[in-house]
Amino acid sequence: MRTRDLPNLRTHYRVTADTLVIDLCRPCRVLSSAPQGGGLRSARYILNHQVKADAVSGGQRTARGQPRHPNWGDPARYLRGVANALGVEDDCVGLMTAVPMNQLVIGHEESAGIWVDCFATVGITNAVRAGEWPTVASDQRAIAHLGTINLILVTNAALSCAAMVGAAQVVTESKTGILRDHAVSSWTGMPGATGTGTDVVVIACRVRKRNMRLPYSGTHTVIGSMIGRVVADCVTRGLASADRWTV
Repeated sequence: MRTRDLPNLRTHYRVTADTLVIDLCRPCRVLSSAPQGGGLRSARYILNHQVKADAVSGGQRTARGQPRHPNWGDPARYLRGVANALGVEDDCVGLMTAVPMNQLVIGHEESAGIWVDCFATVGITNAVRAGEWPTVASDQRAIAHLGTINLILVTNAALSCAAMVGAAQVVTESKTGILRDHAVSSWTGMPGATGTGTDVVVIACRVRKRNMRLPYSGTHTVIGSMIGRVVADCVTRGLASADRWTV
């Protein structure tokens, strides 16, 4: 288990075999757009697994539009195999990234007994502006360099379903604001990238906790402010690494 230079970090995690393993220590509610275990579910473990930067080959895609590679085929099935190899329950939430795990960025915010931990891997060569038309399989530049911004938020608060969606909204707003502040462009050259084509957001919270059940998490709330601050900090630091390593 490592906390880097964050003595207040509350979430148990380790990095092993090119994989970030977050152990929530008990089943928690998790909302995500992850290729493995996505949607709203109960899970104890969250994985962010590093794949090679040339992970997409020949423009192949799964039925869900996820990239397909001859070495790992369907991402969900592959990630379940990674979980088994690490001795983790395969009924977990699993993500993929091409960003090296030594560029993992971690942040923490806390107020009045409620805390938020953020784990981020930031790559921007796949950056796009929302509304751009999808790339075609013959576009080798898009295929050869797959970048993504994976953001995992863990809190000890018990969020309502609406608050979990609100938290994902605040994460996205904060991320996009930082990309705009740093003038990140789409890979097509269009200004004002809002994210990448393969970004994943994960929100994990307690199922029940007395006096910490929050029905809302928007930007006018304390937890919304904490989420916005910690994501902005992590994406900013991640971009500094992405400037040196562009996937």
